[in-house]
Amino acid sequence: MKLATFTEAGRTRIGVVENGEILDLTEDRQLPADMIGFLAAGDHAMEAARVLLRRSTSRIPLVSVRLEAPVLNPRKFLAVGGSYESHIAEVAQLGIERPKYQTWFNKQVTCVNSPYGDIHLPRVSAQLDYEGELAIVVGRRGRHLHGADARAAIAGFTICNDVSVRDWQRRAVTGTIGKSFDTHGPLGPWIVTQDELPGANKLFLKTWVNGELRQDGNTDELIYRFEDMLTELSTSFTLEPGDILSTGTPAGVGVLRKPPQFLQVGDVCRVEIQGIGHIENRVVLEPDAATVPSGRGNEF
Repeated sequence: MKLATFTEAGRTRIGVVENGEILDLTEDRQLPADMIGFLAAGDHAMEAARVLLRRSTSRIPLVSVRLEAPVLNPRKFLAVGGSYESHIAEVAQLGIERPKYQTWFNKQVTCVNSPYGDIHLPRVSAQLDYEGELAIVVGRRGRHLHGADARAAIAGFTICNDVSVRDWQRRAVTGTIGKSFDTHGPLGPWIVTQDELPGANKLFLKTWVNGELRQDGNTDELIYRFEDMLTELSTSFTLEPGDILSTGTPAGVGVLRKPPQFLQVGDVCRVEIQGIGHIENRVVLEPDAATVPSGRGNEF
């Protein structure tokens, strides 16, 4: 299934996307109306959604709704660096060695953005960059996950643009501040459940800026398996439903182009992943603190 969070007629809730339409899962009053609650309800909620999808004839055209980030308020938003062979090769020119271990960093959850919302160019930097990534959405609470249990804890996959402010990223070893500016975590357009994306370890991933192809990779370049990522993290802390784990980016980031090509006001960045869809975000100047611009409507 394609699980989405959407707003229509002033109400935000969750639904299942199919054939250009969305089924409102709140038709079943036994189901939670938010994604974290739905995922936490486990297999029972998933099966109830499938039954409703088969039986209900009520649908809303996608063009009539605003798609939000699939998980509006994840408790954790983490991303791993140096996970694609092609990206490891391109950063080697900077003297950065192949990582010995998985290298994770936080993106503060206030960076979460809708799949078609605007990205802010910070007033404090001109070094705004893109990183198209496949993201795991955790579906089950778990600690010390291994093998099949780790894989079973994955609810599905979505698209992330790990937007980065490069000079602020370099301010500290963790990179967290430069990865966490508001609006710098577009997610979506929905979560594709594992059963509908069995080949997630071999999907093309492409990033365009203003129609120019900048990244052209494939998840088969990943040097870590998805289940190994969950094993690594859950060794330290409990993973929870709705946690976002972004799995890294292939070659082609702007900072390593010659000369570097950073995002500017008016640029449109599109990330597409096979079997999921695309997200697309326009760059705007960061507004005054008191005003936050709304994102654009749907792009299908």
